[in-house]
Amino acid sequence: MIKSMTGYGMGEFSNEHFKFKVEIKAVNHRYSDISVKLPRHINYLEEIIKKNIKGRISRGKVDVYINLEYINESAVDVKIDTPLAKSYKEALSNLLIELNMDENIRLNNILSIPDVVRTERKELDQDMVWEVLSKALNLALDNIMIMKETEGKALRMDMLNKIDNIEGFVQKIEDRAPVVVLDYKAKLKERIKNLLEDNVPIDEDRLSNEVAFFADKSSIDEEIVRLYSHIKQFRSILDEDDSVGRKVDFLIQEFNREINTIGSKANDIVISKYVVDLKSELEKIREQIQNIE
Repeated sequence: MIKSMTGYGMGEFSNEHFKFKVEIKAVNHRYSDISVKLPRHINYLEEIIKKNIKGRISRGKVDVYINLEYINESAVDVKIDTPLAKSYKEALSNLLIELNMDENIRLNNILSIPDVVRTERKELDQDMVWEVLSKALNLALDNIMIMKETEGKALRMDMLNKIDNIEGFVQKIEDRAPVVVLDYKAKLKERIKNLLEDNVPIDEDRLSNEVAFFADKSSIDEEIVRLYSHIKQFRSILDEDDSVGRKVDFLIQEFNREINTIGSKANDIVISKYVVDLKSELEKIREQIQNIE
């Protein structure tokens, strides 16, 4: 199934301790490039997150944003440095005496001093963290895959329409090819007749040899056969379940090679026009391929 490289998916999951929100954004890219942004104290999960994403998304630039919200206050320890607080209180009291000031020292004066109150995050149960995060991650992946597959269906239909157009132009070139040789023979015969005197006969054997040489030199039968084969392969690849982006990208290069050969060998203005039409349709397909996984 064709999948677009662009998409967005979001997933949330929580337990009694914390809640994870995962957002995944993907855009087209030649290779697989995954970037994960998550809280620093769970950085150890980055590689397993990437591994899970690679199992679902084979190509494209993927940005993953992970937010962790603590639900249970017991996940954080609050610690007060009592000796430090006493030292500050004593120092402030002495300062008031030295300055001969009649003021009271309040608790908030002490608590606002750096390092008197510290918050420390309790050590997390790594298995529990991954259990919750993986569920949020899979929900986000499910959602982004829905979007990628929906857009992929539209891309597939568009490319099939364009490959139908290409097949039509190839058929026109195939029909035109024999006429090119007949036109060449008629024009050559007329040219020779104009050059010779009226009473000098045309050497039909030499004329036939010259026409045969031209027909062999300008033959595009092999290129047409290969183009039909490429068209059949293209349609078959679009029906595959695996990632097809690189396959069709390579096949388009083969299309282009055969079309260029036809353009250089045909030596006919009508076929040259069809070659231009073929290249135009091929370029449209190439642009679409840049968006499929």
